[in-house]
Formats: sequence, C-alpha cells, structure tokens
Amino acid sequence: MTGVARYFMITGVLSVLAGMIWGIQMSASGDHGLSPAHAHLNLLGWVTCAIYAVYYHVVPTASDGPVPVVHLAVTVSGLILIVPGIVMALTGQGETLAKLGSVLCLLSMVIFSFVVLKGAPSRVSSQAAKAS
Repeated sequence: MTGVARYFMITGVLSVLAGMIWGIQMSASGDHGLSPAHAHLNLLGWVTCAIYAVYYHVVPTASDGPVPVVHLAVTVSGLILIVPGIVMALTGQGETLAKLGSVLCLLSMVIFSFVVLKGAPSRVSSQAAKAS
C-alpha cells in the first residue's frame, strides 16, 4: 500500500490503537461517560479511514490528481476536531468543535463519494471494452 492509501491506513491504525487504549481506560475506571467520543474515534478513525485506504489501494487510478490529498486533509482535520469536540460537548464545554468536525467529516464523505462516482463510469467502460 502506497501513497494516499497508506496515509489513510496509518490514520486508521493510529485511531484504533488510541481508541482501544481509551476503551480499556474507560473499562478500568468504570466511567463510560465519554463512550460516544470513543465510538466516533473508532468508527470514523479506524473503520472509515480503512475503507478509504482499501478503496484507494484497489482502485489506484482514484489516487490520481489533487482530490485524494484534499480528501485526506479534510478527513484528518475532521477527525482531529470531532473527537475532542464530542468530549467538550459531553462535559459541557461547548459544541463548536464537534459541529465543525462533523461538517468536515461529512465533507470528507462527500469528497469520497465524488471520487467513487467519478471513477465508476470509466471502469465500467474499460471493462466493457475489454469484454468486446
């Protein structure tokens, strides 16, 4: 795995490691009050980034151009903001970071949707041409 796919996978692996350590800490302390932030770290950080990584690896042409790099930057920024933002919201310190992180995470998925949909017709056309 190379390029943007590798960076998405690294982000995912670091997220799940942090999420697992955080989960163990919550379990050991008996305080699960921040579990929504922990869940978002695991789902957005690990699962979503791993899916992005696999897609970019399996469809290497999707990594062409500047859009995948912007996608990575928006994804990581969203993750960095949403997790502490949820912690702040849960502890009564405001919801601004959580809201901003949420918008960036949504934008990340919109960008990914664009990447997937942009590549779909060309793959179908090239497969149809090969079959002829």
